[in-house]
Order: sequence, then structure tokens, then C-alpha cells
Amino acid sequence: MDKDKARTAAVKEENEKKKEYLKSYLRHVRRIHRINEEIREIRSMRASISLNNDGMPHGSGQEDLSGYAAELDDMERDLIQERYHRIRTYQDIAARIKRLSSENEKDVLFYRYIKGLDWWEIAEKMRYSERQVHRFHGKALAHIRLPENLKDVIECQ
Repeated sequence: MDKDKARTAAVKEENEKKKEYLKSYLRHVRRIHRINEEIREIRSMRASISLNNDGMPHGSGQEDLSGYAAELDDMERDLIQERYHRIRTYQDIAARIKRLSSENEKDVLFYRYIKGLDWWEIAEKMRYSERQVHRFHGKALAHIRLPENLKDVIECQ
């Protein structure tokens, strides 16, 4: 009895690690959207600061402009780096999903962790009940393999 509980706990812990790893792609997607929005906001603030009541743009000093340019440059570098991580993560996760033998398991993982769909949306796309989709998901988690260096991969992200 205790062995069964320990085994069940180990499987749950392993599945949580797998889900966290699979979710890492969508975290990159969200970060990219957030950085893009921050860049738009900074550009918008810069444009609104330089307007006076007469509607004409006026310089407000070289220091302001250089600080703005440096901040924008840093954010654009962050964006490039995040895009790189997104691509690498996508390639790894997609390759792991493609190694699964069941098309249903592949579909569930792709729609959930790459497209970010809700369970009901996945069920609708696959034309199965949500309950069946959850079964496919459980089987897929049992079959998918994590990277050997998962700790390094998660820390990097």
C-alpha cells in the first residue's frame, strides 16, 4: 500500500515537471508580447513628452534622449534574446511531441502547450469529449520524455 502511494506521488511529481516544461514555450510567447507592449509604451511616452501646447515637437535635452535610446536598445536586445529562446524551446518541445506514437496524444499536447487552447477548445477541435481529451493528455504525459538536463533547461528559461 505504501509502495503504491509512493509510486503515485512520484508519477504526479514527474507529470508536474513535464507540464512545467511544456508550458515554457507559452511563457516565452507571453514575454515577447509583454516586451513588445513595453517598447510601444516607451515610444509612445517619448512622443508625448516632446509635444508642447503648440503641438510642435521640442527637444528636451540630450540626456533625456540618450536615456530613452539606451532603454529602448536594452528592451530590443531582450526581445531578440527572448525570440531566440522561444524558437529553441519550440523546436525541442515540438520534436518531443512528434516522437509520440499516438496522433491523439500529439494533438492534445500541441493544442494545449503550443497553441495554448483551453480544454474545451481542444475537445471541440478533436471532436472528443473533454473527459476523453484529459485521458489522452494523461497518456501523453506518461509517454513524453523530458530533456536529460531538465534542471539546466528550466534555470536557463
